[in-house]
Amino acid sequence: MEPDLKRKDYISWDEYFMGIALISAMRSKDPNTQVGACVVDKDNKIVGIGYSGLPVGCSDDEFPWGNKGAFLETKYAYVCHAELNAILNSVKRDLKDCRIYITLFPCNECAKAIIQSGIREVIYLSDKYAETDIVKASKSMLQTTNIRTRQFRTTRNDITLLFNI
Repeated sequence: MEPDLKRKDYISWDEYFMGIALISAMRSKDPNTQVGACVVDKDNKIVGIGYSGLPVGCSDDEFPWGNKGAFLETKYAYVCHAELNAILNSVKRDLKDCRIYITLFPCNECAKAIIQSGIREVIYLSDKYAETDIVKASKSMLQTTNIRTRQFRTTRNDITLLFNI
């Protein structure tokens, strides 16, 4: 009798955690950019998840979601970014040596939170705002503090979730 062989098509850790970040992004009510984040410790345990959204107690229906106009009439004054939510929602306070999977390269404000939290690696899916001053500042701070950044790479085009199994 031949021994059972394990599956060969299972997803990698990076694909798994970026998948969690992508699913988390789907919770965002933002009509323009949905971002998700997943914080993972050195033992590959998920310790925090977040998505871009309003703070607890602020109604999604009462605050603006637009990105143009006066500051107080836009989402920018109110929305917590996915990275900050993942850090604040973490199940442990010490995130030293953790890594964070993010669907979009972090802004300068989120870079500050990442640095202060002790996270040591940022894995991101998209860097579509690379030429903005906000991202340039973020990259400068992350580089100065020796936080590793790398763009997520995979040979897969998708991962399919089935609810009717």
